Amino acid sequence: MLILIILFLATCFLAYSNGANDNFKGVATLFGSRTTNYKYALWWATITTFAGSMASIFFAHGLVSTFSGKGLVPQSIAVAPEFLTAVAIGAAITVMVATITGFPISTTHGLTGALVGAGFAAVGSQVNFAVLGSAFFLPLLLSPVIAIVFGSILYIIFRSIRIRSGITKGWCLCVGEQKKVIPSCGHAAALPVKYGNTIGVAIDTEENCLEIYQGHFLGINSQKLLDCLHFCSAGVVSFARGINDTPKIVALLLLIKGLSIHWGMLAVALGMAVGGLLNARKVAVTMSNKITKLNHGQGFTANLVTSMLVIFASKLGTPVSTTHVSVGSLFGIGLITRCANIRKILEILLSWFTTLPAAAVFSGGAYWLLGKLTI
Repeated sequence: MLILIILFLATCFLAYSNGANDNFKGVATLFGSRTTNYKYALWWATITTFAGSMASIFFAHGLVSTFSGKGLVPQSIAVAPEFLTAVAIGAAITVMVATITGFPISTTHGLTGALVGAGFAAVGSQVNFAVLGSAFFLPLLLSPVIAIVFGSILYIIFRSIRIRSGITKGWCLCVGEQKKVIPSCGHAAALPVKYGNTIGVAIDTEENCLEIYQGHFLGINSQKLLDCLHFCSAGVVSFARGINDTPKIVALLLLIKGLSIHWGMLAVALGMAVGGLLNARKVAVTMSNKITKLNHGQGFTANLVTSMLVIFASKLGTPVSTTHVSVGSLFGIGLITRCANIRKILEILLSWFTTLPAAAVFSGGAYWLLGKLTI
């Protein structure tokens, strides 16, 4: 009984870690392009991700089966509470460490590494590496490459449509009243400080300038239309992430009798929401500002690519990573605009490569420790 309680708590911690690292990724382009501020973007991500988590009850049962461990390790091990608890602990620690350091890693990748580590600790070479390659590694490796290609192509197409439609780019220039100190004649010791309003022009740094679109598309103001579409696309990405990630975590709770899959998904959804609200800031800054510079149109394009690929993969039960797809689409656009931060991308890639072995070590250690405790 005690091991099942630990399993439930470990899974909730994994859901919290997932929300902290992943929740903001869907709305990173809103914050990065300054379409909205951090607070509103975070709440929009929380609401839409929670909705996706609830929708996963009906649309993503294939992922529950994939991440239950069946086929990867013998059936007797896959249903052992110690094995599933070790997987949850290993993946959760890995994702939380990445969150604290500000790296957007894949919970899918973390779970995969945790399954391997706990499985190796349990059965050694009996881990089915053929299943590991076809069902896990191949989708995880291909998804960011596909996202880079799709992001590049779709951005070129959308840019061409914008130019052909006569929509141009402009920059905001702030002109208006400014509060200014007005010096007063008199003795320095008794010099009063007075303030007055003057008309002035605000000249700011390049990163604080706001690029907008001028013109109309189908009779609608292009900037307002794009902002609306951008918000919708960010919501769709977060919704898709909820559908994609929730079943992977819920798979660890299937062993607990009396806990239906519906209540399990609710618990995971709540954990993800709380984690995102409390611990998303560092990863948010990385995703929004450090991969590539974004304007409204580029952010919308990246979101569209991410949402399409993630929803399609979820429907097929293919374990792609929302993180890999999102970063890939942003990088693809950055390559075309020549604004990609290659150094930061390399750092993120390094964190991806270390995710699997780190999760494997943590989960293998957790399995060994649980075996020693003989709960």
